[in-house]
Amino acid sequence: MQNVLNTLRVLEEVAARQPVGVGELARELEMPKSSVQRALVTLNEAGWIRPAAGEVTRWVMTTKALSVGGRAGGDLGLRDAAVPIMEELRRRTEETIHLTIPEDDKMVLIERLETAKPVRISMALGHALPMHASANGKAVLAHSTPEVVRRLFAQELPRYTDSTITDPDELRAELAKVRDRGFAVNHGEWRTDVGSVAAAVLNGEEQPIASLSVNIPLTRLTTDSEAAFGAAVHEAAGKISARLPVR
Repeated sequence: MQNVLNTLRVLEEVAARQPVGVGELARELEMPKSSVQRALVTLNEAGWIRPAAGEVTRWVMTTKALSVGGRAGGDLGLRDAAVPIMEELRRRTEETIHLTIPEDDKMVLIERLETAKPVRISMALGHALPMHASANGKAVLAHSTPEVVRRLFAQELPRYTDSTITDPDELRAELAKVRDRGFAVNHGEWRTDVGSVAAAVLNGEEQPIASLSVNIPLTRLTTDSEAAFGAAVHEAAGKISARLPVR
């Protein structure tokens, strides 16, 4: 049983840090390198991970994890509804578009469409973003129940940059702004060089089940572009909500 648990821990860590090598995994998981290596071999043979760009010392996730996760949580139906609208949003903004879902107080990237611009934001599928320090997370939090917000505030909010909002009262005020204007903005709150504008995707009961975002280098996030991206992503998120099947 312990070998199985170790293998699952390695899989989760690869998803969070990909591309990643044996040494880094062993340090983060506080496991022997030999145990990590055995888990990587097992996951590779089972088709869950693969060598990064042919490098046998660094590993990334395959699409198998995304497919299985989608079947478990219904995310594939969400992706099917979202991708055409994401394509339209990418053409309209000419920037990278992300679709994320809330999971365990994080926002997990399940689909992305990249810009053709040479300077871009690159993030692997399966990567987890902090709820309080990302536009995706703030968009979802703004429409979440008070219980969800209280649970997040029950623990100290990590500070990632000088711009990260960690004070609960300040974050509540920020979430009120998000609800009023219909979109959230990240001004380098998670990574100093990353900006994004996001809107929540709501189900038929007006509950947030995902968020859609325009992701750009912070240098391209101006007052004018923020307003334009906000209007575009709010409209696109509404279209996705309307396309979701009624349950």
